[in-house]
Amino acid sequence: MAMLSIEELNCFYGNVQALWDVSLEVEEGEVVALLGANGAGKTTLLNAITGLVMPVSGSVCFMEESMCSLSATEIIGRGISYLPEGGRLFPEMTIRENLELGAYNKANWKQRKRVMEHVFDLFPKLRERQKQLARTMSGGERQMLAMVRALMSEPRMLLLDELSYGLAPIIVDEVFRIVSTLKEDGITVLLVEQNVHQSLQIATRAYVMENGRITLSGDSKDLLENDYVKKAYLGM
Repeated sequence: MAMLSIEELNCFYGNVQALWDVSLEVEEGEVVALLGANGAGKTTLLNAITGLVMPVSGSVCFMEESMCSLSATEIIGRGISYLPEGGRLFPEMTIRENLELGAYNKANWKQRKRVMEHVFDLFPKLRERQKQLARTMSGGERQMLAMVRALMSEPRMLLLDELSYGLAPIIVDEVFRIVSTLKEDGITVLLVEQNVHQSLQIATRAYVMENGRITLSGDSKDLLENDYVKKAYLGM
């Protein structure tokens, strides 16, 4: 069975349908990319997975357990962590305080010191600057902090929404490099991105979403050579 399995999911905002019969799967250990333009429904899908939007019909299962009746807190407790677009840090809190909030539920709170030491080993600059206010960091540094905060709950699966948005190219390269190494820590990744080329470079497989529907899927290497993807998303 897939780690994450979504079948025929339909979601609405008021009277407007945002997702239409969306189905996808993510296997354990994969990096799977969900690609598409703004307004395609990608963030709505992540919100449905994490309990922030309630589906009208369809199913979301994680490790063969239905997530549709669980709260966002309960879903995090099952091993899913969500990094929303922009990171949404607490600007007047320190780096350390922001990280601690990533381990706010009871089970993770008990382990926060051990996990924080692990993430400091991965990102030594954060250890050196842990008393610095988040608002004083650069855009790239804030995005790095937000990603590390998402790891504080020791997730089995990490959902990333527009990780590279607004970042300088050199920082984009670094964050994609980090994402590609997460599977070494046993973390499966569902990556929502508009940076199609770099997403397909690190992903195992990918789905393309347009107007709330999955319109294309396949191995990343095949999609990089797909004529439609080249024309619509790669400018080729």
